[in-house]
Amino acid sequence: MTTFSIIFPLLFLVSTGFFATHFKVFNKDQIGGISKFIFNLCIPVFLFLNMYKAPLKTSLNTDALIVFYIPVLTIFALGFILNKYIAQKNNSNFSASATYALCSSYSNTVLVGLPIIMSAIGAHVMGSVFFIITFHSALLFTLTFLLSQINNQNSRFNWRGFFKNVLFNPVVSSISLGLIFNALKIEIPTQLNSALELLSQPALTGALFVLGANLSFYKVSKDWQMSALASALKLILLPALVYGLGKYVVVLDEELLAVTVLLSASPLGVNAYLIAVQLKQYQSTLASTVVLSTVLSLISFSFWLSVLL
Repeated sequence: MTTFSIIFPLLFLVSTGFFATHFKVFNKDQIGGISKFIFNLCIPVFLFLNMYKAPLKTSLNTDALIVFYIPVLTIFALGFILNKYIAQKNNSNFSASATYALCSSYSNTVLVGLPIIMSAIGAHVMGSVFFIITFHSALLFTLTFLLSQINNQNSRFNWRGFFKNVLFNPVVSSISLGLIFNALKIEIPTQLNSALELLSQPALTGALFVLGANLSFYKVSKDWQMSALASALKLILLPALVYGLGKYVVVLDEELLAVTVLLSASPLGVNAYLIAVQLKQYQSTLASTVVLSTVLSLISFSFWLSVLL
């Protein structure tokens, strides 16, 4: 019942978004507008406020970073190697392999990981969560682009623009700003704080609704085998490595172990598909993996919640 009570409200919101677009209650342009409101305003304010209120002394834990990122980089490397050897010849180059590595290791930490952790553990661990996810996109996207440029003689990739987008990403900038306000003990006026609290309230609800809505725009391709392999690496092997490392090697406390495992058990994030479009590699595979891993993550989350709680 505990696992069901955690999963059901989140599943309900995702399903509501999916059916709202599937039955044309909202069209793609309208969902795009809602997405901008949620991801450019509500979520950044939510992240800022939670980082601002987080207890810094207990939030920053280098062991948690090790437990999360060593398995992530291991799966990234494994996805890269597997693609080099099992993909069709036209998809075995460095750029395609780097994209597939991202497909196998990148987690939807904000849209899915945060709501699961909030429901299962509580808001008091948000500081630890934010310190972990701050480096997530920057690390994996940079690694993907670096590898994709190897053996690419005609590369004209705009690195300045890329790093500018990473640094000023709403997730990174809002967490960083909240950290600065917290560390410097800058007081936010009560009236402004109340207004920001109101703006942050739709963040997680809206994120789950938009996630479900976007799933109706992506389809599982006929060549689903590579998507299934990436989903297995992402949902089975990655959280298992995180659990093993955090339980038996580094030995995190129970709450922090649950945070790292649940973040790693999240499905593939939509942003990885946008990277695939930019690199013109594996677009259909990543779109398929977004759908497949999101659906299968219900099983993954149910299993890990029963183990961890």
